[in-house]
Amino acid sequence: MMKIDTSKYKVWNWKHPYMLHWIINPGLAFNELVLGQRVAKTLLVEKDKSKSLAEASFVPCPHCNALHDSRTWSTQNNTAFKNWFGLYCPNCGETIPCFLNLTSAIILVLTYPVWGWFRTRMKQKWLIKQSARFSSIDMESITPEFSNKNWIKMGLIWGLLMFVFMTLVSPWLSGESITQKFILGSLVIWTLAGLAFGYTMHKLMKRKLLTKA
Repeated sequence: MMKIDTSKYKVWNWKHPYMLHWIINPGLAFNELVLGQRVAKTLLVEKDKSKSLAEASFVPCPHCNALHDSRTWSTQNNTAFKNWFGLYCPNCGETIPCFLNLTSAIILVLTYPVWGWFRTRMKQKWLIKQSARFSSIDMESITPEFSNKNWIKMGLIWGLLMFVFMTLVSPWLSGESITQKFILGSLVIWTLAGLAFGYTMHKLMKRKLLTKA
């Protein structure tokens, strides 16, 4: 088991608000099941006031004890998505354990008779492709996803995904009626919510860590 230097890092696990939000927010099931966006069960945040949150975050691999920059899995490197079976460790080739959204878990349990038979084969095919995906990771030129005006784009993308899942997919699965008024109202709500989310993440990512090193 990897020994964590708690004098240097803060440990984020399921108790942290960010992690808990990922677990209980039903809209994020779309990110997990469709997009393949995952969050590691353990995140180490460096206690360095000179770094932003994005720069100070690291993901430990429990298999080889490698400590990865969290930006290893980013949109700039085309590795933020398609991580359905977990976060791939470029060092040892194993998968780093990730949280599972509660709504995702319910959907997977209910649909297990459909996909369960093929899980092992699908994971094997997925693993074969991962080495190539992570062969040219570039950390030097990464721009924070929520920096400058990027927060508007990322926020609107998040709002759109939430709109699709909460307004169209979720009601359809539960057999509820989807009216034009409901769609238009939801579109306005999720657009504003997306912008609010993007701006919040923008401020959070730029914020210097206040914890003393």
